[in-house]
Amino acid sequence: MVYLFLAEGFEEVEALTPTDYLRRAGIEVCTVGIGGEYITGAHGITVKADIAERELCARDEDIEMVILPGGMPGTLNLKNSRTVNSFIDRAAAKGAYIAAICAAPSILGEKGLLSGKTAICYPGFEEKLFGACISENDVAVSQNIITAKAAGSAALFSAALIDALCNKGAGDAVLRAVFAK
Repeated sequence: MVYLFLAEGFEEVEALTPTDYLRRAGIEVCTVGIGGEYITGAHGITVKADIAERELCARDEDIEMVILPGGMPGTLNLKNSRTVNSFIDRAAAKGAYIAAICAAPSILGEKGLLSGKTAICYPGFEEKLFGACISENDVAVSQNIITAKAAGSAALFSAALIDALCNKGAGDAVLRAVFAK
């Protein structure tokens, strides 16, 4: 199962694009609301999460991927959540994929998960990617860690997530369908 965390102030494009594209690829995604079922993004769009965090405790055995959208103050709210931190730790221990976009890779950097890996983030957050080799690309894939630069990278980020879970090229097929190319 893929778990995408939503916290107040999340960047809507960075959360909804991966959710949409992964589901188009036939991948089951569970959105998790931190603090409740209804979460409002940075631009005032309220989203109903599939589950609230209180329903998450029994679901950690099937982690394939954890996704952290950026946005402010969404990233800070994710970083300050015990639930999110615990889930990231369990995913890392299992070797599951951990993905973050925009400011959210800073959470992974501060947890020491980027040391020796290639990563990218929103410009200005690089100093929080402790131990990472900073990529020049919009998306960086390094072992089980997938990071992306910003909202404008959401489609490419989503394609990389699909490739990781399915096979290389599966993400491009979804992009072709979405962009009708």
